[in-house]
Amino acid sequence: MRLAFWRAGKDKPVVQRAVTRPAPAARRPVAASYSGDLDLHALGQALMRKRGWIIIPTVLALVLSLVAVNMITPRFKSEVRILVDGRENVFLRPTGERDQERSALDAEAVASQVQLVQSRDLAREIIRKNKLAELPEFDPVLRGSSPIKSLLALIGIGRDPFSLTPEERVLEAYYERFTAYVVDKSRVIVVEFQSRDPELAARVANSIAEGYLVLQQDARQQQAKTAGQWLSGEIEQLRKKVAESESRVEDFRSKSSLFVGTNNTTLSNQQMGEINTQLNNARALKSDAESKARLIREMLQSGQPIEASEVLNSELIRRLSEQRVTLRAQLAEQSSTLLGGHPRIKELKAQLADLDRQLREEAGKVSRSLDNDARIAGGRVDGLMNSLDQLKKQASSNNGQDVQLRALEREAKAQRDLLETYLAKYREASARENIEAAPADGRIISRATVSNTPAYPKKLPIVLIATLATLLLTSGAIATGELLRMTAPRARGAVSPDAVREIAPDIVMASTPEPVRAPAIAPELPIEEDQLLEPVSHEPPADASRMNVAAAEDGEIEQLADALLGAGDATRKVTVLGSASSESITLTALTLARLMAQQAKVVVVDLVASSPVIVAASADPVAPGLAELMQGEASFAQIITKDQLSRAHLVSAGRPGFDRAHLQSPRLTLAIDALLRVYDHVVLDAGAASDLPAELLTSQAQAIVVPEESMAQDARASMCDQLRAVGFSEVTMLSEPCQPSDAVEPGPRVVAA
Repeated sequence: MRLAFWRAGKDKPVVQRAVTRPAPAARRPVAASYSGDLDLHALGQALMRKRGWIIIPTVLALVLSLVAVNMITPRFKSEVRILVDGRENVFLRPTGERDQERSALDAEAVASQVQLVQSRDLAREIIRKNKLAELPEFDPVLRGSSPIKSLLALIGIGRDPFSLTPEERVLEAYYERFTAYVVDKSRVIVVEFQSRDPELAARVANSIAEGYLVLQQDARQQQAKTAGQWLSGEIEQLRKKVAESESRVEDFRSKSSLFVGTNNTTLSNQQMGEINTQLNNARALKSDAESKARLIREMLQSGQPIEASEVLNSELIRRLSEQRVTLRAQLAEQSSTLLGGHPRIKELKAQLADLDRQLREEAGKVSRSLDNDARIAGGRVDGLMNSLDQLKKQASSNNGQDVQLRALEREAKAQRDLLETYLAKYREASARENIEAAPADGRIISRATVSNTPAYPKKLPIVLIATLATLLLTSGAIATGELLRMTAPRARGAVSPDAVREIAPDIVMASTPEPVRAPAIAPELPIEEDQLLEPVSHEPPADASRMNVAAAEDGEIEQLADALLGAGDATRKVTVLGSASSESITLTALTLARLMAQQAKVVVVDLVASSPVIVAASADPVAPGLAELMQGEASFAQIITKDQLSRAHLVSAGRPGFDRAHLQSPRLTLAIDALLRVYDHVVLDAGAASDLPAELLTSQAQAIVVPEESMAQDARASMCDQLRAVGFSEVTMLSEPCQPSDAVEPGPRVVAA
């Protein structure tokens, strides 16, 4: 169905209206919008109105905190710093660990040292050394009883000091003033102590550090003493075990005849070695004698001169050789004067032959002597072989016993080595125990000094915190009360029929519309923070009889905007249409939206075309519109832009040249419902509404009609009836179209980001 039925009566004469111009109605401030946003300006005004309830308690807290911090007895703090670096001397380590590099202490080890500093044993020693139990600061009983503390103890809030032992009271006060912690990313322990006496604070802090080092030294000496006592008992037992093991070894060796000779070898093995050596020597002698005898015999048989060393070294052969040389000399001398048949020559030759015979006989004797030596050596070889075989048989029979003997010897050696190790450790433990100044794991790198500045109370921080806390609490209480008052459900004044007649005679009131139902899922739309208003629950206006109200010419749009804002939920959807030019209709819708945007969140939806008025007013003239949204080419955040002259938002129909068939899509109704869920008022610029679905414009909507100036009064009344019949809840007929000069600039200029 199309809404173009009013064009039939536009040629009728215009009926002149004679009405008095009512005074412009005072604009009522709206504390909240439909979406529940807060009005920060109103909240600030409430805080300014009740500033006395903020300033007076804040000043009072300032004065009281100043008095309190000056009445508290100050405490002075001193600190001492200890470096935990494992200062054990390398010469005091056990012998097996002297060549090893000790690893650095980890964070857990340093934290353990902090617990040692905080130990109760050390605390008792510090209390005894500095006589803290005699000071009233550490024993509340010495200061006397307080009725207030006794009363608090009776009701269970405080603790009765008389119910504690003197040691517990002093320890509690000691730990209240004592602090120990590790400096971040280091192995430095900081020990802090507080006291009313600055000298006492420094003395106790130094005593804690020194006592910690003494405690470590005592612990080391105690460890060495305990180790020495344990090693002493173990050594006595090991000595007995070693003696028993060695006795079993000797007994078994004597029973098995496995005596040990030189070089830690058994006698049987040693004898086998010696016989083997003799056997080798005898074989060598036999071979040598046989070789020499054979050589001499060969020389004698061949008639060669005997040049063997054994023959030449003989004394007899040496004398015979000398005589032979002498005879040969005489023979040579006589042969020079005598012939060979001379008796002297023959005698000399006979003597030479006899000497040669004697030499050969003597060589034969040497050869036979060597043969005899060879036979003797062979007999010795046979005897040694027999002895070696017997020793081998004996050694093979003793192998099992030898294995048992070696096992016993290993056991005895293990016991002996363990005893020697324990003896060495015992000597080291005894030496470490006797050292009076064993190095501790830490050393003092900064001693405590007497402080002149109180550490407690911190006057300036306490005064500032108390003052600021009071300021924030009082401001928060007033702001909370104001928010509760603003958000409390209350009925908004409904517009009565009489009031409507006084404002605009042409307004026709219809029956109460049904509540607006938002779609199940609404898109995320850009909402400005400066549009936050106080949420107020609106009641729909009561049913009223149909009446015609004519708007005054002067201030008609302003009065209409006030009426729409005052109607609450009934005017969330406003359709602006008419028979005038589309530019006048668009200008009317934009002017109305700007006026309403001063107190509510308003969006103008262009359903006609890319109107020059909307394009000029938009902060983003090239932004997509509803046509692109229907096609899925843009999102809600992209199609919604800002008005340059107000806080109103704008949605165009689409970019130039878009297909108006997209505005017939059922999804357009869902988009309008989504906007209704986010905005307080949705103003539809329908133009002449010639090709738009009637359900889109009329569903839960109020119509604002922009007629032509020449349109007759009866035609206007008939048009209102027809629009009411097609589904509009209310119809408002303006007296004349809005002109460009009527466009107001209702607020500060807003430029889209």
